[in-house]
Amino acid sequence: MPEDYKDTLNLPRTTFPMKANLTRREPEFLRFWEEKGIYRKLQEQNRGKPAFILHDGPPYANGHIHMGHALNKVLKDIIIKYKGMKGFYSPYVPGWDCHGLPIELQVDKKLGKKKHETPITEKRRLCREYAERFVNIQREEFKRLGVFGDWERPYLTMTYGYEATIAREFIRFIRNGSVYKGKKPVHWCPSCVTALAEAEVEYDEKVSPSVYVRFRVSEEEAEKLEGSIPELKGHTLYFIIWTTTPWTLPANLALAVHPDVQYAVIEKDGEFFIVASELQESLMEKIGLDGKRVSLIRGDALEGLKAKHPFIERQSPVITGEFVTTTEGTGIVHIAPGHGEDDYLAGLRYGLEIYAPVDDYGRFTTDDGGLRGEFVFKANETIIDILKERKALMGRAEITHSYPHCWRCKKPVIFRATEQWFISVDHNNLRQACLEEIERVRWIPDWGKERIRGMVERRPDWCVSRQRAWGVPITALNCTNCGDFVKDDLFFERVIRLFSERGSDAWFDATVEELLPEGYRCPSCGSETFKKDTDILDVWFDSGVSHAAVLETDERLKWPAEMYLEGSDQHRGWFQSSLLASVGTRKRAPYNIVLTHGFVVDGKGKKMSKSIGNVISPDDIIKKNGAEVLRIWVSAEDYRNDVRLSGEIIKRLVDAYRKIRNTCRFLLGNINDFDLRDYSTELTEIDRWAMSRLQSLVERVTEAYEEFDFHNAFQSIYSFCVVEMSSFYLDILKDRLYTFPSGSAERRAAQWCMHRILSVITRLMAPILSFMAEEVWQHMPGDREESIFLSAFPGVESRFRDDELEKRWSVLIEVRNVVNKAIELKREEKLVGNSLEARVEVYADSARISLLREYADFLPTLFIVSQAGVGEIQEAPETAYRPDDVSGLGVVIERAGGKKCPRCWNWSDSVGRFSDLPDVCERCYHVLTGTHG
Repeated sequence: MPEDYKDTLNLPRTTFPMKANLTRREPEFLRFWEEKGIYRKLQEQNRGKPAFILHDGPPYANGHIHMGHALNKVLKDIIIKYKGMKGFYSPYVPGWDCHGLPIELQVDKKLGKKKHETPITEKRRLCREYAERFVNIQREEFKRLGVFGDWERPYLTMTYGYEATIAREFIRFIRNGSVYKGKKPVHWCPSCVTALAEAEVEYDEKVSPSVYVRFRVSEEEAEKLEGSIPELKGHTLYFIIWTTTPWTLPANLALAVHPDVQYAVIEKDGEFFIVASELQESLMEKIGLDGKRVSLIRGDALEGLKAKHPFIERQSPVITGEFVTTTEGTGIVHIAPGHGEDDYLAGLRYGLEIYAPVDDYGRFTTDDGGLRGEFVFKANETIIDILKERKALMGRAEITHSYPHCWRCKKPVIFRATEQWFISVDHNNLRQACLEEIERVRWIPDWGKERIRGMVERRPDWCVSRQRAWGVPITALNCTNCGDFVKDDLFFERVIRLFSERGSDAWFDATVEELLPEGYRCPSCGSETFKKDTDILDVWFDSGVSHAAVLETDERLKWPAEMYLEGSDQHRGWFQSSLLASVGTRKRAPYNIVLTHGFVVDGKGKKMSKSIGNVISPDDIIKKNGAEVLRIWVSAEDYRNDVRLSGEIIKRLVDAYRKIRNTCRFLLGNINDFDLRDYSTELTEIDRWAMSRLQSLVERVTEAYEEFDFHNAFQSIYSFCVVEMSSFYLDILKDRLYTFPSGSAERRAAQWCMHRILSVITRLMAPILSFMAEEVWQHMPGDREESIFLSAFPGVESRFRDDELEKRWSVLIEVRNVVNKAIELKREEKLVGNSLEARVEVYADSARISLLREYADFLPTLFIVSQAGVGEIQEAPETAYRPDDVSGLGVVIERAGGKKCPRCWNWSDSVGRFSDLPDVCERCYHVLTGTHG
């Protein structure tokens, strides 16, 4: 094209770069938001308006952030930004969980051999410094994601005020009678040497020995059955049990049968055996119990019989229990009250000793069987050998089963009775009250309700004591005489004041005399001597009371929160501990909505693991692609399921980002000279269609944000930008924008429309594509808010909604898509190159023909061809293109007639008609000569 004609076109101009260069530009926007105080201004702008408080579940202050952290924080940020732009007062106060075992283990590792001789206060100081270091590291990593929040004023579970709240909330449970100290089985990690809460236990596969053991019934005991089973006279009788934990047999104190189950008495080789009748057939295969059934007897008729322990001089009485099943094993359960929950409860009911001959390190403390000092899992084989020697082993196998492991060291744990502190979940009707609150709360997704309901229904009492150094101590003074603990109000008040002033470290420095009122005596026994408890509180109690320590005390927030949002593992963790802690003291859940997201997995759906080598860190993505791509990933995937991440997925998202960016750049480039006046009355029909579609987009995206369906919000924005705008409306608009006079009503109307569209989609995408939205906003012409986030989220403008217009245009778009396919085929045949070289003849059925003729003059613009005509479908020649998926349409593509105009590239018979400008078409002639109508 001659240079002078190019200069007559209104080509796009913008300083908005095509290349995002996110790794360089994003830090600039972070500085802009921080220096201008955009987050603070947003809160001030909305203060006094309706509030939406999303309470942050505290991540653990240990290590750098991983993809799970990124997923969680970006989801929260999307909600906070959306609510803020909608006019809600929605501050985000981030928090960190600072106490607990992982930090203590890291400090112990650094101390090495000195860890045992280091004073507890010094170790706690080192733990505090370690936590502070990673709070600062993670804070910067979270900010790099573009997450808005009050980062300089977070909440930390190790601040004095928070620790005082932990003590106060625990004291509330003591005052309402829910706290007790008792010896009962809990999950115990011999490696970390501490009790574990339910939320600290993970289940993984473990190979265990599966053994069938016979317990002999003495002659005297067997005689009790001879009246109903005469065949037993003079013969030996055995109960057969099955267990996958042979190491618990030294603690066996009873055998349990189900009271209503029928048990078979089986004779084999002159010996008699009792097993559940419905398991007899399977036991023939597994242990060769192929004898003759001589009798049936109900379980409750066996109660009170005694059997001899196979290798210890004691007897095990037969008891009954509803927990006994007949799905596997023998229908007879060996009972060790010190090593199982059902066993423990049965032991209480029958007055059995809560016996657990195993120390803190998982080593036997009993001499029975010569086991003293042997580690329990290693002792399995020793015990099996003893059973063989005593001829008590009837069969063995290996079984792979789901087994509890420690969340920290990943090693198998044991169930072991120890003296621990508990909060009763049934005292004061706490369990039922929690279940009622679960029904009231909205759970997203819906299955979250059933998940946590089942857990609360089944959960045991809350074991809140830990045998570690780094945490808030259990503020109990125990009587050295009777063991009762102090429940005096003055003592409680002193502890809370002490923690507020000096933190929980003060517990280890203060003397008993400082803590107790002068002359205090134990109400139970009158003793004057007491000792401080040395256990610390479960860290799930720390975070579980955040509703009290943060929501109730921070002037920025309010209680209860509208939403808690964490990963699906928190149904066992923070969601549940917060529910128990709040309902137990305030009769209400601390949240109205609980949103759960899945875990991050690799592209094949496998868990990310360093050993497998499939871990991708946020830092990897940010350094290569920028944080914006990570934010797209969070919104584009359905967080309700596990979220996949791979190099291929990132590549697709980078492409999606570029397409949205290119749409924004095109819009910016073509409104660079817009005079910002109102041209809404000058819109052409296609402009009105675009404005109507924009309202549909606002409606869809708003609904998606409201329902927390962020992947639908992103997909709607992406589709609108790429399909409805770039591939259709803006593609058609280019001719009007470039070739019409710059100040013409037609071009100004298009610019008005594009300016409106850009403003709306930029605000729609801002919660997700925060960096790009801000960059676009700063390039927008005209007056605007200082930041995109200080602007209002767009609403639907009903005056632009036109469903009838959209319905008509859906037919035109369908026809256009068919024409595009036909042109593409002719392009492959080299008949045409650019679509403007084509003349199109559309043949349509009666359903479409009248509409197409109504738009006959517009069809060349619609198809982006030089000429177009319409005919009836029955007139279509055999050579016409007829799509398989659309009936009633035929398209013929030919070369356009006339000559090519070098200014607009249209082919026209009018080229050469004007002597003063012989090489341009009539339309361009009038533009160039100023005679455009």
